[in-house]
Amino acid sequence: MKTYVLPLSDSQATLDNVGGKGMSLAKMIGAGFPVPNGFHVTTEAYRTFVNANNLQTKIITALKDVDASLPATLETASASISRLFAQASIPAEIATAIRDAYLKPDTSHLTPVAVRSSATAEDLPEASFAGQQETFLNIRGADDLLDAVKKCWASLWTARAIAYRIKNNIDQSTVALAVVVQEMVDAEAAGILFTANPINGHRDEMVINAAWGLGEAIVGGLVSPDTIVVEKATGKVKTYDVAEKTVITVRTEKGTREDPLDDARRRSKVMNEADVVRLVEIARRIESFYASPQDIEWCRTESPSPAGRGARRRTEPGEVGEGKFYIVQSRPITALPPEPVQWIAPNPKGMYARGSLCEHLPNPVSPLFGTLGVRMVNIPTKVIGEMALGIGGGGYQYQVINGYLYLGMVLTWREWLSMAKASATLVGPMFKTSHEAWQAERPQLMKAITEHDEKNVKLLTPSELLDGARALMQAIGKFYTVIQSSTLPAASSSEIVFTRVYKMVSRKDEPKPETLLFGLETKPLLAEKTLFDLGTWTRGRPALRDFTLHTSTEELVAALEADSTPEPIPAADWREFKTRFETYLDEFGHTTYEFDFMNPTPAETPEVILDALKLYIDGKGSDPHARQRESTRQREETLQKIRNRFKWIPNRWFDKAVNWALRVGPDREDSIVDLGMGHTTLRRFLGELGKRFAAHGAIQNAEDIYWLVEDEVSELASLLERGEKLPDYSTRLPEHKTVWHERMKLIPPAMLPENSRWAKMLPWNRNTAGDVLTGVASSAGKVTGTARVLFGPEDFSKMKHGDVLVAVTTTPAWTPLFTMASAIVTDLGGPLSHSSIVAREYGIPAVVSTGMATRRIVDGQTITVDGGAGTVTLDSK
Repeated sequence: MKTYVLPLSDSQATLDNVGGKGMSLAKMIGAGFPVPNGFHVTTEAYRTFVNANNLQTKIITALKDVDASLPATLETASASISRLFAQASIPAEIATAIRDAYLKPDTSHLTPVAVRSSATAEDLPEASFAGQQETFLNIRGADDLLDAVKKCWASLWTARAIAYRIKNNIDQSTVALAVVVQEMVDAEAAGILFTANPINGHRDEMVINAAWGLGEAIVGGLVSPDTIVVEKATGKVKTYDVAEKTVITVRTEKGTREDPLDDARRRSKVMNEADVVRLVEIARRIESFYASPQDIEWCRTESPSPAGRGARRRTEPGEVGEGKFYIVQSRPITALPPEPVQWIAPNPKGMYARGSLCEHLPNPVSPLFGTLGVRMVNIPTKVIGEMALGIGGGGYQYQVINGYLYLGMVLTWREWLSMAKASATLVGPMFKTSHEAWQAERPQLMKAITEHDEKNVKLLTPSELLDGARALMQAIGKFYTVIQSSTLPAASSSEIVFTRVYKMVSRKDEPKPETLLFGLETKPLLAEKTLFDLGTWTRGRPALRDFTLHTSTEELVAALEADSTPEPIPAADWREFKTRFETYLDEFGHTTYEFDFMNPTPAETPEVILDALKLYIDGKGSDPHARQRESTRQREETLQKIRNRFKWIPNRWFDKAVNWALRVGPDREDSIVDLGMGHTTLRRFLGELGKRFAAHGAIQNAEDIYWLVEDEVSELASLLERGEKLPDYSTRLPEHKTVWHERMKLIPPAMLPENSRWAKMLPWNRNTAGDVLTGVASSAGKVTGTARVLFGPEDFSKMKHGDVLVAVTTTPAWTPLFTMASAIVTDLGGPLSHSSIVAREYGIPAVVSTGMATRRIVDGQTITVDGGAGTVTLDSK
């Protein structure tokens, strides 16, 4: 007699008859773990259904022309098989067995259940099928249950499942699908637990993701969950990152839905320490039971799970908090990285440094930038390596290592000598014509940007959008190779030369050399003066002043985007304010906070600029006009004093050093500003492509495009252009994002290999412990304040007037934040970096090149910055 249904706890459950998920749940129930009760619909039921409807031959026929490298063939086969299943009927004997298992004589209502697929080739140590087949939650009634079971059977043949089996060499003709039917737990919270850290591979850590409501919002990537890293042995919390949980999955009369989460839970912890300890205790036993690291889905409810027939046992008091936690799935972690993270040079004979363009990419790069962006930048980088430095064969290229960008140089001794010779030959002409080289290349980049700006992205094909983004990125990369060998080294060298010459002729009571280079007319300073002028103008109009100061920044952005004039502001004043602010964004907003095009430009995120403007409107913040006038006066008076002292001696060398520094000094900041000119346009092209992907179900929203790699974007663009169905990539993205956020915690070595002679000379490993961090003293003064650790635009709203700005590094686009800062601390940089220059201009302390301030300093911690001594003292209270 054929067995179509088995109790969930049945000892007869095997991989062959209940699939991987079902077998795992049966084993856990047998071992006493808290698993919601239910039953299996066996693989025998699936095979009988297939045979009764003559489907097997038709399935094999549909798969005949499938090519895993051609997504369209996968989608065609899947759609064909799906139609076959929809048209087929469940045999009466199977339907009766399922109804009898579901309908209980003593039940006066329809028990809600979760219906989950369980394939014979899933949840195995060598191949985890996570998310390959369907799950249906909160199913009520026998008819709806039968329909869900049939949909689960059909999901064995989704395009993703077919491709996965091909990739893992699983015979398509042998697979079958069981179905797990479990009583729904009315979950207050749910999530995922990894019994080993999936990011760094540490086996002594567990990582918990937790969100309110049912777990589907986490699995589907709809909500950012709390992330908790704990000690496996004790359950002690090492870090608890509370996410802003905007969505909650809730039960409805039939099925589930995602609701906005607007109450206190949105920013509150999902789990307390006692919860964590109890859940970790269960997870340790599960890992021990399976003897391998596990990926566990759990849920928590304040009331016990319904007691159904065949339940093996209740959890003991205190074991899991009176039945508070339930395990709904456990599968092996199949892609656990080694521990710890290894910083290995791709080529042991090469040298890899976090220099050049890498300095403008302080954080891990996004998947799309790490593929498309790096590939396009490497095209002109290879050219300059071959033509200017004599490095052939791609020996001079950028590479991504553990998410961070490195400039790699894999050279023979002959090529090292060639590069040294070429560099020495180029130094003179480079310094003489640095400004001209920059100005000659700038129109070429502007031409590329203008050509793309003139295009209506809505009318472009997907391939035209993608090709346009690639072309822009290559043009931006070419522009960087020019300023890399002109304005950037020339500005730094001129300041070094001026400083040495100045120290030879100045007196101790005269200003420091760097102060004489303050107040030079740069784009960041012009932007600051323009914003200050707008603030002064606004302060003279009471209604407009009061509205801007008493309206939240978010509401102010919305008002600027609206067509109406807020009451009681005079319409003429509001029009003038909007026009001037829009002009400011158009002139100064097209630059980058960070070079990765994942990050929006100031023009797209004007909130930080409005916060700086509010300070000026309120009469706070220093006057950049007065500051520039004072700097100019001090410079002219000091230089004149020195010239008068040496009027009988030729001043040719002194004047030459001064004039060189004054001439090329502004070029560094201005050319870095130019480096981001194309990012707004580039993001417009990629954003339009992202919108189309989201509209066709490939990703959740347009911004998710940056979490795909170039090959995936190219594949989706091709399918879209041919009018074919797009695969759902949204389930991949939570893992990509988790990996990126975990990599943010890493401290990339300044140079690889780490044991090389050059790497050992760098002070990169200091500041790993102790309450005093040391760095480069780059702007004098001493301040105690609240640390605000900022990694990018998404953090800028945390910055308040008087905070200490702590960052990996800064670019000219960060300058408005200096208006609010009382001091600056950075991981990277030197005396001539943007952070140092602007801090000195503002007269606030700065300590740069600490190596790991952003990892050691906790956001909100009190710290003391001594810009003269080059130290940052942490308050350990």
